[in-house]
Amino acid sequence: MHKTTDSLFSALWNDYVSITPSAQRIHKLLTGEENSPQIVNDHVAFRTFALDKTQLSHLAEHFIALGYEAKGDYDFKSKKVTAKHFEHPDTTVPKVFISELRVAEFSAETQRIIQGLVEQMPASVVNAENFLYSGRHWQLSTQEYQSLISESEYAGWLAAWGFRANHFTVSVNHLNNIANLADVNTLLKEAGFVLNTSGGEIKGGESVYLAQSSTMADEYTLSFSDGSLTIPSCFYEFAQRYPLPDGKLYQGFVEASADKIFESTNSR
Repeated sequence: MHKTTDSLFSALWNDYVSITPSAQRIHKLLTGEENSPQIVNDHVAFRTFALDKTQLSHLAEHFIALGYEAKGDYDFKSKKVTAKHFEHPDTTVPKVFISELRVAEFSAETQRIIQGLVEQMPASVVNAENFLYSGRHWQLSTQEYQSLISESEYAGWLAAWGFRANHFTVSVNHLNNIANLADVNTLLKEAGFVLNTSGGEIKGGESVYLAQSSTMADEYTLSFSDGSLTIPSCFYEFAQRYPLPDGKLYQGFVEASADKIFESTNSR
């Protein structure tokens, strides 16, 4: 496991931008630099399957070893997804949002495909230093991918991409030259980026202490066992946090908003 949060997030970022080149263009748009230190990450999100080998707790262990603590619990009923978020005592370190697909709630065919994929993965890989950005540990056919996507976009994305950051998130509160999320969205649209409009361009707002928006995922040509497909990879999120009555910025997540953010990896 990584010795420092810096080394872990640096490795996660390098893997993420390798399949999400728009992220560096967005950095440049917001700050004038492709890898600007002015960009503060609000949180990084991960997806996994709720099976013994791949359960949420295995991913969380990598962060808990670095001092993270479990905070909020979330249930996305329609997507059949459970999630937790984790925070580090050092508030300059990104929060972590880990979700898992409740495989047992899906059709027999979807369960069969997912269980078959995870069976191919050695149980020990979850302990490897690079596990959180190690990608896919199984053979996957285009037909299996299409079958999963037809029932759950989440399942198809995870089967195709494996273990890696699903998205990074710009903290709008820490941008030097842009005041609010609406202005960020305007800048992105003017530059030609496509935003996720599910539930509105801005999900949430001051009334729930968190406003969020995101780009739609980049398209990337990925190899499968029987060919290749151009499919959605990862996206970039933007979060603006508001103060609670005690004056401290809200640090949690809003289920109704996060539910729509998941859809940033839907096909356009």
